[in-house]
Amino acid sequence: MSSLTLDAAEEIVAAAHKRAQAVGKAVSVAVVDAGGFPVAIRRADGARPLTPDIARAKAYTAAVMQRPGKMLKKWQESQPVFFAQLSQLPGAALPIMATEGSVTIKKDGEIIGGLGIAGGTADEDQQIADEVLQSLGYELEFAAWGVVGKPAGKDV
Repeated sequence: MSSLTLDAAEEIVAAAHKRAQAVGKAVSVAVVDAGGFPVAIRRADGARPLTPDIARAKAYTAAVMQRPGKMLKKWQESQPVFFAQLSQLPGAALPIMATEGSVTIKKDGEIIGGLGIAGGTADEDQQIADEVLQSLGYELEFAAWGVVGKPAGKDV
């Protein structure tokens, strides 16, 4: 069983800030473990004050829902009451945010955490997260909901 180390989390955070700076964005980056607990959170100079909390909620969502936020959007749109109630559950530490910039950290087929980026547009947050995780060797493919082993959007 793999786990997300502090060194790995700090590597992700540093790479995300470097990538965001390259595209002219001041963002906050949060990395949580598979249970949604914070491992590293950092707000860049110039990032808006609320962005660390948003990044943490995005990372939490990706970890505990075990899917990137953008995969959850259609489910949230079709069942908004269900998603609203998720955040009210006694065990829910943070709101569930089905949005871009919320990416599950997966290595060797195992979910080991979540990454949240906040401060750019939705597309920019997503692009930064995807590019960073891919460059560091993490997996970005996830099975469609209810289909074991079949990647979403793939005809296998």
